[in-house]
Amino acid sequence: MKYIQFFKSNRHKVLLSCILCLFAVCFAAQIQSANSKPGKKPAVRARKFTKVELEYADEWVVDEMLMPDYQLLRGSVRIRHGGMVMFCDSAYLFDKTNSFEAFGSIRMEQGDTLTIYGDHLFYDGILQLARLRRNVKMENRNTTLLTDSLNFDRRANIGYFFEGGVVSDEKNELTSVYGQYSPETKISIFQFNVKLKNDQMTLYSDTLIYSNASKIAFIKGPSTIVSDSNTIYSSRGWYNTNLGTSMLLDRSLLVNKDKTLTGDTVYYNRNKGIGKVFGHMHLRDSLNKSDLYGNFGFYNEKTKYAYATDSAWVREYSRPDTVFIHADTLKVEEPDTTYRVLSGIRNVRYFSREAQGVCDSMRYSTKDSVLRLYKNPILWNTNYQLNGDTIHAYMSDTTIKRAHVIGYAFVATQEDSTLSFYNQLSGKELTARFENGDIRQVDVSGNVESVFYPMDSDSVLIGLNRTESSFMTLFVKNRKLEKMKVWPSPIGSLTPIPLIKPNMKLLKNFRWYEAARPKNPRDIFREVKLTTEPIKRITRRKR
Repeated sequence: MKYIQFFKSNRHKVLLSCILCLFAVCFAAQIQSANSKPGKKPAVRARKFTKVELEYADEWVVDEMLMPDYQLLRGSVRIRHGGMVMFCDSAYLFDKTNSFEAFGSIRMEQGDTLTIYGDHLFYDGILQLARLRRNVKMENRNTTLLTDSLNFDRRANIGYFFEGGVVSDEKNELTSVYGQYSPETKISIFQFNVKLKNDQMTLYSDTLIYSNASKIAFIKGPSTIVSDSNTIYSSRGWYNTNLGTSMLLDRSLLVNKDKTLTGDTVYYNRNKGIGKVFGHMHLRDSLNKSDLYGNFGFYNEKTKYAYATDSAWVREYSRPDTVFIHADTLKVEEPDTTYRVLSGIRNVRYFSREAQGVCDSMRYSTKDSVLRLYKNPILWNTNYQLNGDTIHAYMSDTTIKRAHVIGYAFVATQEDSTLSFYNQLSGKELTARFENGDIRQVDVSGNVESVFYPMDSDSVLIGLNRTESSFMTLFVKNRKLEKMKVWPSPIGSLTPIPLIKPNMKLLKNFRWYEAARPKNPRDIFREVKLTTEPIKRITRRKR
């Protein structure tokens, strides 16, 4: 048995280098001899690799009889392979396979940026693969990897674990069953029970790619992101944990208390609380029982402000009579916790079983429960049409209790479609009162004009009654005129049916917009251009 002890001196280092060189020369000569036999081609081309070099050990034991396949190294062992230097307490050096097995206080250093620690190491110099076990720690600048089983592939410059591990930097901590980390690209890949955690949020995923440089997590599988403000469900996209921004694809879902936001693509800024949706946006408010849709949407979870455009529509279902509203742009605001405001801008159309309407713009506030319709609004209830400059509809939930037509007011109902007989009433201001969804009473004031077709007891038209006055009240029962009150000093006439002339049938500025009336919820998307001129404001006539 041969015992060779090396101490910290240059002569021993030189001797060790000479012995290693001798081994390398003999090994190369054997390969060359085998490959240079006449008429025989080598079975395997010799692989070019770097020799594992022993730089230092307190004790080096070589025994060709008892240890023909390995050499024993003890005490402050230092081995180099290419740009990697490895330290340990003891090791078996397998010179023939260019490998070694190390034990205790293992430290691997690659340059000044990568250090790996562990209790046990097997290193294959041909494959350049290090297998580290128990209490493994990899440090790469600000990134640390902890595991009990790590394989480090020096050729690919990637370390990977497969029995659970933790990767952390100054921002995030990531855990998973399987993971890999590249010191060169600073990219980590995680699979199975992935968890990313920081001070603001926790991300649970099936598959995740993470950049330790940019702090961006790339979602590649079913994932849940939980924070104090909301919860996000996504299966594809990215999340910048440094800036708190994300781009979520494949109809990801954002849940914020009683509201949910989804769409084909969702951009979300957690710090600002802003979400932008591209494609099939849906904002659901379960508290107020409403759904907002559009092909583009915006939502601010801090101010509770949202809007939708491009085929935008909203559904209010707080009452059995659901309301459907469409506009070029729809906005929802919650100035405080006590009320909310819904606004429609341009080409507004809405439908419910009780009432339908169109206008250029609208605004509804739960603070006073008033639906305000602007710019040539038209409101239909059963067989009645109301239109004017501005209409204020006073609601109880989604049920109209009173409608106030301001500026120029006009109400009409068709009595006979064959003869084009319309009951008409116009004035400066009009108030319609509803009971159980139907008009029960109409009050008109200012330059009141009316055209009515009274009936006898057998519901036969008697003639045309034309009246002018300052005030008028109509009482309606079962959707038919029950009685009429006119004051003061009304002027009127009754023309029998046979004597009615065409120019007597209609009041000035009469318009019949039935073709524009929404017929069902889908009909709110129908584009309708009113072929008649807009209603003109009238002035009070002198008497």
